[in-house]
Amino acid sequence: MGETLRLRVNNEIPAYRTGLVSALDIGSSKVACVIGRAEGGVLKVLGSALRESAGLKAGTVTSLELAEESIRDCVAAAENHADARIQNVLVAVNCGSPASVTSRAVMALDGALVSDAHLRQLLAEGRAKCRLDGHEIIQSAPTAYVVDEARGVRDPSGMFCQRIGVAMHAVAVKPSPLANLKLAVERCHLNVVGTLFSAYASGLATLTEDEKQIGATVIDMGGGCTSIAVFLEGHLVYADVVPLGGYSVTHDISRGLAAPLSGAERVKTLFGAALGDLQAGSDVISVPQTGEEGEDGALRVPRSMLTRIIQARLTEIFEEVQKRLQASGYENVTGRRAVLTGGACQLTGTRELAARVLNKQVRIGRPQPFAGLAAASAGPDYATAIGLLMAGAMLPPEILNPELASIPAAGQSKSWLSRLTGRWLG
Repeated sequence: MGETLRLRVNNEIPAYRTGLVSALDIGSSKVACVIGRAEGGVLKVLGSALRESAGLKAGTVTSLELAEESIRDCVAAAENHADARIQNVLVAVNCGSPASVTSRAVMALDGALVSDAHLRQLLAEGRAKCRLDGHEIIQSAPTAYVVDEARGVRDPSGMFCQRIGVAMHAVAVKPSPLANLKLAVERCHLNVVGTLFSAYASGLATLTEDEKQIGATVIDMGGGCTSIAVFLEGHLVYADVVPLGGYSVTHDISRGLAAPLSGAERVKTLFGAALGDLQAGSDVISVPQTGEEGEDGALRVPRSMLTRIIQARLTEIFEEVQKRLQASGYENVTGRRAVLTGGACQLTGTRELAARVLNKQVRIGRPQPFAGLAAASAGPDYATAIGLLMAGAMLPPEILNPELASIPAAGQSKSWLSRLTGRWLG
């Protein structure tokens, strides 16, 4: 903690991003807002806040009024902490059934030198082919270049070649849930200048460079859903969402032990574990009962009963994650490294249970250290927001906002910065 992070892309510090960057992670259980300033390749956190979320289910807005209130309260707290006022934000997206979309584009150059104009045309063609009926693209990026017969080329600019090709990966979501999420943000007098799949943002904040290159699976466990992002050779290659999360565990406890939801959440937080002695154990816990008041109406049960309920649901979640990975074809290609992040991964024993079910080496992912980032904001529940902040400072703007891909390169940075840089409201 306390160290300044120097941002790097392909081991180079980008010089094109300066100014305020604001990130907003709107989940089913919490809203997190982080405000930072990027200058000369250095990113510093100015302020952050986390508030309980309302009006959302599995990342989808169910009440505009409640969602707006949660967002407004969180942003106001972060602004007060940062002593700044923001207008433009990057938003994490989990809603709309996110799905991976891939495409390939090829261009004949007949021995010419690859120029920036060639690459813009090639990438534009690749992005145009990233389509999924009934869905909208929220982010897209090249994952690999091919120059003649040479594969794995990182940057073909300035090379001679007969043919050049590119492989693209994009994340698509259904447009209505995305429009409602943006509307909830805009009702707070904020402009959504970019979007990013939440588990990808979490990966930016928690993965090491080696993990991104060799291959790793990020499992972002939120309240309403569990997001999956697979990284390989430094790029996102697969995205998916399992519609189960921490709330599923809370509901199981509530039903199984006849406890109110608030009481079930409290018992889960205080005494819950994903692994433990399920056959014996002398520990007894007190569980409040629905409709009862005071300690006299509480139910006393073995702690192992609570563990059994939690383990069953978490096992189901990890088994569903494994099924999605197997169906994608990336389960073995990306190695045995998995990183758990998100607020719902913090129960004792979750890491060990995930390793057992997924047959992978699992660690808990926490955001990289930043100057200005409070210790309370350095946990897995802040990973997505911190990753968004990093993305706003270092990623090419057309990845965060596909609409900018049509802007000529000479005007991209200026257009992006004029929208991305926060303005003082006076």
